[in-house]
Amino acid sequence: MQPTFVAVKKFSVSKAHKTQLRLSRKIITEDRLPHEIKRVAGVDAAYIDELAIGAVAVLDYETHEILEQHTATCQAKFPYIPTLLSFREIPPAVACIKKLRRQPDVLLVDGQGAAHPYGCGFASHLGLVMGKPTVGVAKSKLVGDSKLIAGQELLVQNDQIIGAVVTTKEGVKPVYVSVGHLISLGTAVKIAKHCVRNSRIPEPILQAHKIAAEEKRKVERKRKTL
Repeated sequence: MQPTFVAVKKFSVSKAHKTQLRLSRKIITEDRLPHEIKRVAGVDAAYIDELAIGAVAVLDYETHEILEQHTATCQAKFPYIPTLLSFREIPPAVACIKKLRRQPDVLLVDGQGAAHPYGCGFASHLGLVMGKPTVGVAKSKLVGDSKLIAGQELLVQNDQIIGAVVTTKEGVKPVYVSVGHLISLGTAVKIAKHCVRNSRIPEPILQAHKIAAEEKRKVERKRKTL
């Protein structure tokens, strides 16, 4: 599937939301993963004024060893608008993922998947663009009510389960896990939990965040010398 973007010169919030609703109907919530997951990647982004920095870190699924990492910097062509972050973050994310020599079996994304007011957050949008299994792991909730169902705390909206409230470490705030694309919610939660080490944030996302932050510092230092 080719990337779906709203043309910059004709950017319209209402059209972007309609695009998200249309894309939400294409999300596959069934597992389309290898029987044995070997590599998992984290995706994050950072910003410096008009620049967007995408970062991806590929880790061994069992040992959490970093196998490969890349960044990509490009112009941030879309404004910061809540609920529409995927249009801003897709370009740098896709650019750095395309650099990978070792493709991951699943991508963990710092953002929402289906647990989004228009049903298609960054994780889902990225999964649809790349045709890869993705999991949304967000630090805050955008939509839905927390309900205990069969012993599990889930996010529910309009009587539909849209995500899970996952406590990865005792005594810390939970994360909000939702289906991105080509994965079930149960498997998404299992993978997110498996990838947690010393932080409440899964290790692939944590490493991608560190890589993006370091690249941002490099660009800032370079700017100061000019």
